[in-house]
Amino acid sequence: MRLLILLWLFAASSATALAQSRQVVVSADGTGNYRTIQAALDAVPKGNHTPFTIFVRRGTYHEKLTLNKKQDFVKLLGEGSDPAAVVLTFDDFKGRLVNGDTLSTSNSATLRVYATDFAAENLTIQNTAGASSQAVAAWVYGDRAQFKNCRFLGFRDTLYPYGYGSRQLYKNCYIEGSTDAILGSATALFEDCTVFCKPGGICLMAPSTPDTVRYGFVLQRCHITGDAAASAYFLARPWKPFAKTVLLNCVLDAVVNPRGWDHWGKESNKQDTFFAEFKSTGPGATPKLRAPWGRQLTPEQASFYTRERVLRGWQPEQAVN
Repeated sequence: MRLLILLWLFAASSATALAQSRQVVVSADGTGNYRTIQAALDAVPKGNHTPFTIFVRRGTYHEKLTLNKKQDFVKLLGEGSDPAAVVLTFDDFKGRLVNGDTLSTSNSATLRVYATDFAAENLTIQNTAGASSQAVAAWVYGDRAQFKNCRFLGFRDTLYPYGYGSRQLYKNCYIEGSTDAILGSATALFEDCTVFCKPGGICLMAPSTPDTVRYGFVLQRCHITGDAAASAYFLARPWKPFAKTVLLNCVLDAVVNPRGWDHWGKESNKQDTFFAEFKSTGPGATPKLRAPWGRQLTPEQASFYTRERVLRGWQPEQAVN
């Protein structure tokens, strides 16, 4: 009995030491601290305030992942600089029955982030459910979330920056989807990203920005492209009345509809929403043909869309190392 107690104490102390080390390795072949990413996420202590890095070795991880509230300051870091080498994937979708419950759009996500000060780099987040229903790759609730050199792959509702008042940064990312590939109420700044429109979709983004929030989706120096038919995609439509989307210095390919914006069949949306562009280029940049209730910003108006202003003073480089 004494030996069993000693063994239990040793195992408990080892687990505690690992959780406090603030850096763990996930490898499917068993050569890391954990075989699954969820096991590593579960090791993050509640009330965490110290950067906790989870290094994920190359491979495909078929997991449904959740990072809960108060498991803050976590970074998922994929091995190497190629995000295609580390893939987080699952296949849930809205309407699927799981243990007697019907999944919502939010609950279909491969990765759900409730915690604050989250970061991810050099990896792919994917939902393989297909085009038949809403199927989210990443659902992000927490404030001050950042993704760098990541890929988000899906069809409808690929990327869901959800949180009201949440500030999120997407830097050098690739987002691929169809209708409403990017949707949600968060303030999300996309810098130097590529957004790829798949065939079968009608509108790229569906913001639901609260009326009390100044910035919704802001795209800086992004490239909107795809293999859908020419003029197939509107840039955005308002999921909620005060939705906001602004594109600055973006390259728009022919996949973009010349009218640019869709009011989702509700006339009042034309007055309540704020959809605008500044210096769009490419064959999809057609300011003279845009819906008249959309806006073309002046240089003075565009100057208000700095990273500091959009993210309300949050400095991502100082958040999670």
